[in-house]
Amino acid sequence: MPHGIIAITENIDGAFKNVSFELVSIGKKLGDQNRKPLTALVMGSSVNGIAGQLANYGADRIMVAEHDGLQDGLSDACTQVVDQIVSESDPAVILIGATALGKDIAARLSARFKAPLAMDCVDVRMDGEQVVATRPMYGGKVLADVRLSGATAIVVIRPKAFEAAMLQGAGEVEKIAFDLDNTTVKLIEKHMDTDKIDLAEADVVVSGGRGMGGADFSVVEALARALGGAVGASRSAVDEGWRPVSDQIGQTGNVVAPSLYIACGISGAIQHVAGMASSRVVVAIDKDPDAPIFSKCDYGIVGDLFDVVPAIESEIEKLKD
Repeated sequence: MPHGIIAITENIDGAFKNVSFELVSIGKKLGDQNRKPLTALVMGSSVNGIAGQLANYGADRIMVAEHDGLQDGLSDACTQVVDQIVSESDPAVILIGATALGKDIAARLSARFKAPLAMDCVDVRMDGEQVVATRPMYGGKVLADVRLSGATAIVVIRPKAFEAAMLQGAGEVEKIAFDLDNTTVKLIEKHMDTDKIDLAEADVVVSGGRGMGGADFSVVEALARALGGAVGASRSAVDEGWRPVSDQIGQTGNVVAPSLYIACGISGAIQHVAGMASSRVVVAIDKDPDAPIFSKCDYGIVGDLFDVVPAIESEIEKLKD
C-alpha cells in the first residue's frame, strides 16, 4: 500500500520559492491527519545549505538532490530525479506547486506512472485513503471537489492558496543518490529580469489592460513600485505587444492570488477574471461604469486611470513619509 507524502519544492538563486513552504505546510497537515510521514524533496546545485529551512514548516524528512545538471531547473532533469524517488518510496500523495516548472513535472509524472492528477488546486484533504482535491472550474465560478483514484495521487497547488505555517518537523536531511544520464534537454541561453517580482508570489499586483492605450505602463509601474508589488497585464495588452507574455494574467496566462489586485483599464473578460479571481481584495479602475470588472471587484472607481492611478500613488507616497 502506498504510504507517505512527498512535497516537491522549488528554489531559485539559492532561495526557496514561497510556494515551497506552503506545500510543506499542506503536507504536514495531511500527514498529521492521516499518520503519514512528510518528505520534502530539494533539487538543485549547492542547495544543501537551505534544505534545513523546511523543517520549520513541518518536514519530517528532507531529501537533497544536488547536481550541476539541476542548476537551471530544467523539467527534463528534475522529472528524472522525482521519477526515481517516487519509484523507490511509493508515496500516497505528491504535492507540487502550480509554477511553470511544477506543472511540467506533474504532467510528466502523471503520464509515466499513470497516476491521477489534479491541477491548480486550492485545497486538498484525505477521505480515508482517498485524496480529495478542490479546484476552481468554469473560470473560477465554481469550486469542484475531485476524488483521485489510484495508488499515487498528484496534486498541483496554486501559489498563495494556503498560508505557510510554522510547524516544527524532525527535519532529517539526507543526500540522495540518483542518475541523470538520460537527460536530453540542454539549456542554451537564459535571460533573467532580476528586478521583477514573481507574479505568482507577489502580495500586490497592479495590472493594465486595453484602457492603457499603448505601451506606456509608467503609471501602473509607479503604483506597483509604491505598493511593493508586481506589474501584470491583460491578454489584450499582451497581444498588442505592450507587455511581455510573462506579464499576462488570465486563463491562458498567469494565475495569481495576491492580497490586493488592482485592475487598471481592464474590462473584465471572463478569461482574465479566471486568472485573478482568488485575489483577496480587488480594486477596479475604468472609465466605463458598465464594465464587467465592476461586478467582480470589492472596490470600483469610475474614472480615467491616467488621473486616478497617479492620485492613488501620490497618496501612498505621502503615507510613507
